Amino acid sequence: MRSTAFNQRLLRGQTPSYERLQARLAEDHTSQPSQPQAIHCGWGRLLIGHTYPDATALAESLLGEQPGERDIALYVAAPHQVLAHAPQQLFLDPSDTLRLWFTDYRPARRSFRGFRIRRAQNDTDWQAINCLYQTRGMLPIDPTKLTPYNEGGPTYWLAEDEDSGAVIGSVMGLNHQRAFRDPENGSSLWCLAVDPQCSRPGVGEVLVRHLIEHGMSRGLSYLDLSVLHDNKQAKKLYAKLGFRELQTFSLKRKNGINQPLFLGPGPQAELNPYARIIVDEALRRGIEVQVDDAEAGLFTLSHGGRRIRCRESLCDLTSAVSMTLCQDKRLTHRALSRAGLSVPAQRLTGSAEDNATFLAEHGSVVVKPVDGEQGQGVAVDLRTPGEVQEAIDRARVFDQRVLLESYHEGHDLRVLVIGYEVVAAAIRRPAEIIGDGRHSIGKLIDAQSRRRQAATGGESRIPKDAETLRTLHGAGLDYDSVLPAGERLAVRKTANLHTGGTLEDVTAILHPALRDAAIKAARALEIPVVGLDLLVPAADQPEYVFIEANERAGLANHEPQPTAERFVDLLFPLSLAPS
Repeated sequence: MRSTAFNQRLLRGQTPSYERLQARLAEDHTSQPSQPQAIHCGWGRLLIGHTYPDATALAESLLGEQPGERDIALYVAAPHQVLAHAPQQLFLDPSDTLRLWFTDYRPARRSFRGFRIRRAQNDTDWQAINCLYQTRGMLPIDPTKLTPYNEGGPTYWLAEDEDSGAVIGSVMGLNHQRAFRDPENGSSLWCLAVDPQCSRPGVGEVLVRHLIEHGMSRGLSYLDLSVLHDNKQAKKLYAKLGFRELQTFSLKRKNGINQPLFLGPGPQAELNPYARIIVDEALRRGIEVQVDDAEAGLFTLSHGGRRIRCRESLCDLTSAVSMTLCQDKRLTHRALSRAGLSVPAQRLTGSAEDNATFLAEHGSVVVKPVDGEQGQGVAVDLRTPGEVQEAIDRARVFDQRVLLESYHEGHDLRVLVIGYEVVAAAIRRPAEIIGDGRHSIGKLIDAQSRRRQAATGGESRIPKDAETLRTLHGAGLDYDSVLPAGERLAVRKTANLHTGGTLEDVTAILHPALRDAAIKAARALEIPVVGLDLLVPAADQPEYVFIEANERAGLANHEPQPTAERFVDLLFPLSLAPS
């Protein structure tokens, strides 16, 4: 690591040749390692730039990157000299490097509760971290490749929910003193990720603070990190903690993983997450992509003379008739009923007397527009004629035709079928907040909405509408109420992701009867890609009631299941998935 004096020379723009830089480093730090230092982090190597004897050696090491990995050369004082050796294969990372000197650090003024920080210890931990990383579009870790801790390797920490035991965040820390005898006693942070469905506030901040305070307890002097130049949300957190920009550079190799960094965002960057996940998979396979209308999620894929138009996961392979069968919930109900599948009782709304009779027959009902999506206009578990009429009035904003259905208790299960095979299944849970004993329910909903919007590209939030207020009133609360610390509260009855719901992947435990019913439903609708909604007592039990079918299912909601891969397989069966 460069000394403070050397860093000051770099800040003044004094950048001599690579060889002179190495000589200066040797003069400043006679204790620097005699061998080039490369630390394997499980997803690739960190190449410590100034430990390499010359630009050629560093370039050759970067070119030795293994398939499926991502190497990073950091603290490169003269990147142009390294790039000159392989300009077609290497590129300058557009990320910014930030540093916090521990003398500038100020401890948190408030405590965050509900989760604990500990080291990753076993295969279960690694599996949970990898699931989290894949959900955030990051490379998974192969723990067998990690540089051993006693040889200067990294440490992975995780945030574990105290109630559920679920891993809700992770971060990697590297002690530079142990890794490459850094004379400035530094450290660095990598791979910070928080579960986008996490309802606990402050997880990311606590993970960063944990690394800072852990480093301070070990007598270290600073913490460095790398952040994309346009990641405003992360930079806001780091600025709050006292990080400042460091004038240094990082290099990477051009590969499929890094493609957006060296080619630029491209038109697909304007697509929503549900379209972008498909486009990214297509580009990885060499399939031509034409973005037709980014705002609407419309794009065209072309490969080997085959051309298919898509709107997110709705494509030319879905017929207009099949699409109609899904959009009109009356037709969905009849098609599934004729196929012998279990469905709720259903009827169009009529007079107040007819509606009251249906309610009296079933005790509790659901109101929904005939043609609606994303949970709009849906109200569930209505028990009085007044509630039913108010819900009907709200539903008519989306469609004048409104349905009544018998209400059934159970978990909301989404099953994704592609090519008449079940690819993913998840239990959807309604939006939930956790009290802290200080902030009102309204403020907690606003904070949770901001986190959900940031994690989903603006696709998910908790609306403070009549349905949310009805749910609160049902619990004897309102927006101004304050929940005790640690108390959980569902603020919606429906579990739609667009209204702040969350997902729990249950693909591995899905009962065979549910799997068969989903495939049978897809065939009854004759639709090749569909998201089917069921109410079930549990994902590993056979009982179910079908609620509806979605012709434009959100593939991005089911990561890390291979939804985009199976979708592109269906569209272009001769295309090869990247290794």
